[in-house]
Amino acid sequence: MNDWISPFLEAIYAERDASENTLLGYRRDLEGLAAVLAAHGTTFARASRKDIEEWLIDLEARGLAEATRARHLSAARQLFRFALEEGWRDQNPAAQIKGPKIKRRLPGTLGEEEVDRLLDAAARSGRTQAARLRNTCLMQLLYATGMRASELVTLPVAAVRGNPDMLLIRGKGDRERLVPLSPGAKMAVAAWLNARDSAEERGRVQGKPPSRFLFPSPGRAGHLTRVRFHGLIKDIAVLAGVNPASVTPHTMRHAFATHLLAGGADLRVIQMLLGHADVATTEIYTHVLDDALKELVLTRHPLARG
Repeated sequence: MNDWISPFLEAIYAERDASENTLLGYRRDLEGLAAVLAAHGTTFARASRKDIEEWLIDLEARGLAEATRARHLSAARQLFRFALEEGWRDQNPAAQIKGPKIKRRLPGTLGEEEVDRLLDAAARSGRTQAARLRNTCLMQLLYATGMRASELVTLPVAAVRGNPDMLLIRGKGDRERLVPLSPGAKMAVAAWLNARDSAEERGRVQGKPPSRFLFPSPGRAGHLTRVRFHGLIKDIAVLAGVNPASVTPHTMRHAFATHLLAGGADLRVIQMLLGHADVATTEIYTHVLDDALKELVLTRHPLARG
């Protein structure tokens, strides 16, 4: 069944410019389906709707969340649709299956006072001055731009050359967006860039090639990994006295959006800054307005007077 999965992933990559993480996710989900089908004595070519439904029931029995099961079903639907287009099957057995209903959960976020403590702690986190400057730059950029962790760690150094007022970010689906840089973020970038370039110049003398990333690393990827970044944020949270379980790159992204919205920013602007393809994705952040709207109605509505 790998003869189906590999061409499908190649098509996804070619047509959508899907990221490596997306392709790995599809592969895991489809290899899981292939294993279940093989255990029942069938294949992608012969699988029926009943086979797919039993697979979904098995996923639920294993305790997988609604969103995870929905993702698995989406991968199966797309594989069989691809097979239909290629002439490998004459129907899609997953097309008419209703997926699990996903509950919309409010994203975790942080208060402004907590973010201030995290930014202050970042300037004190690290064994060396260079590490402290790097950590400060990471946290300032994360909160100032709302970047995804993957976007931040792979940010090219060329994007910040010349002290720009706007940062060009390449996000999901290879979509580009411009995000303004706050004065604090610009100062943090300038300080880190100076330290980074000095270290790179010393490495060049030793024959080491220059890095194209703002946050270089000697690892295979060539840049700071998301796993390492996640660990750094946890360390900074502990130093700041903020519950580390509530602090991730994603909660900082949520803080960027919710604090902007609470400050009066337009939802469409926030959609553009976050790089959401659909404003419906951004609308979940309107939960921060609940208290403000209640206060407005209870204090300003004519029937509230007296």
